[in-house]
Amino acid sequence: MNGADVICEALIASGVEVCFANPGTSELHLVAGMERRADLRCVLGLFEGVVTGAADGYGRMTDKPAATLLHLGPGLGNGLANLHNARRARTPIVNIVGDHATHHLPFNAPLTSDIESLAKPMSNWYGRMGSVHDIASSVSDACRAARSLPGVATLVVPAEVTWGDADPVQPPSLTRFADSAPPPDREKEQRAVALLRSDRTTALFLGGRALRQETLALASGIARKTGASLLAPFANARMARGAGRPAVPRVAYATDLAVAQLGQFDAIVMIGAERPVAFFAHPGMPSRLLRDDCEVIELCEPGGDVAAAIEGLAEYFASARLVLDEPPPARHCDRPHLPHLPLGPLTNEALAELIARLLPDNAIVCDEALSSVTQLFARSYDAAPHDWLQITGGSIGIGIPLATGAAIACPDRKVITLQADGSGMYTLQGLWTQAHEKLDAITIVLANRKYALLIDEMRRMGVKPPEHQTRGSFDLTDPILDWVSLAKGMGVEAARASTAEEFIKVFVGALKRRGPFLIEAVLS
Repeated sequence: MNGADVICEALIASGVEVCFANPGTSELHLVAGMERRADLRCVLGLFEGVVTGAADGYGRMTDKPAATLLHLGPGLGNGLANLHNARRARTPIVNIVGDHATHHLPFNAPLTSDIESLAKPMSNWYGRMGSVHDIASSVSDACRAARSLPGVATLVVPAEVTWGDADPVQPPSLTRFADSAPPPDREKEQRAVALLRSDRTTALFLGGRALRQETLALASGIARKTGASLLAPFANARMARGAGRPAVPRVAYATDLAVAQLGQFDAIVMIGAERPVAFFAHPGMPSRLLRDDCEVIELCEPGGDVAAAIEGLAEYFASARLVLDEPPPARHCDRPHLPHLPLGPLTNEALAELIARLLPDNAIVCDEALSSVTQLFARSYDAAPHDWLQITGGSIGIGIPLATGAAIACPDRKVITLQADGSGMYTLQGLWTQAHEKLDAITIVLANRKYALLIDEMRRMGVKPPEHQTRGSFDLTDPILDWVSLAKGMGVEAARASTAEEFIKVFVGALKRRGPFLIEAVLS
């Protein structure tokens, strides 16, 4: 066996089953090692941003790390934007970055770079293998860090480690991952209980795994028992939503709306979430969104044991569990029958209504709709039960890759991407991977043919450029992006819809078939 074979053995022993790869010369021995293994699936991405975004989607749906395989510093650099999103989502990922052979580094070959400086800002853990003797411990440490922090672990592998002779080593410790989350803080727990029993206007602010189905249901029981509100950050890694599940509003994206929304609360109990702040600084607007006199209890930090924190609170409200047997209050009326679907122009509002009503049971929605997200989110509270995955770090180009990884993680579930047209161009190569892997994923491109979010931001910033300058900077019509042709060029069937009637026909047809499909929804 060579070192590459042992690396594969160690990854498998650590619970890694999938590697998303865009390799180069320095990683070829690792590619060969993976190809020899039936129990380590290697998925090719045509761009590193697809690779890292897909690993994020896979990790969000499985709660275990996929590996990535990236080529030297420039390859890692191409994947950093979606690693930023993954780090913000606290997604477990093990990045394997190949490097030049150690003896070759002093010659400063063209691809030589400072990988450590590139990796550390987007990594929760960083390591570098020294020799074939370090393989077992290095891989074990990386996988343990990815799971327990949880987050992005980056392991650099010099080329000579992969081709050197090595003995198979699988120490039992590779498969054991200690739970590093601290136990609930009883003093904070008591303060939170006192708040919830008081007459102060209080919210449970939920993030991370507190938004999963089981923990969210219990938090909803506590809220309904105590009269507290439920809230979530604007950007969340994964949220259980739909009919029969608690309706959890998110903090508004716009700073003025968020300040008004949060201003009603005297106290906030944070469970798995950070204190809400504005996405950007705006003239005359605050960075912190909570009132200065709002009492904040950080019951469980992001990445902590949110289930234990919510269970602990529930113990003080014995009947909170009984409330779970009652149906949660509906946010809207029941899902209307299909004959009453909106018809005519395909506006943002009509498209949001159509998607919400036609969404299949147990779907996974990957949201990078950007300027259209408010309507889509608001109208899907009572859609069929689904999981909603979001862009967490604000680094665009994650929608299609996120869906790719989610579809590999959950092949029995329909994955639907809500993709803004401008940001979709960052990583449209992910469509090729969906075709190559025959993934059951539908991409809905919301084609408003402009950078609408930036136009909105200019208004909020008080910037008033000349009309022609706005068109030149943010207009996507000269030439028009032909998403149907782009998709077909990647091997994905596609169709265009310009009216509600056309969208219904195409979307319903796509839901009845398996495999990747793209709908270009041209918005009025």
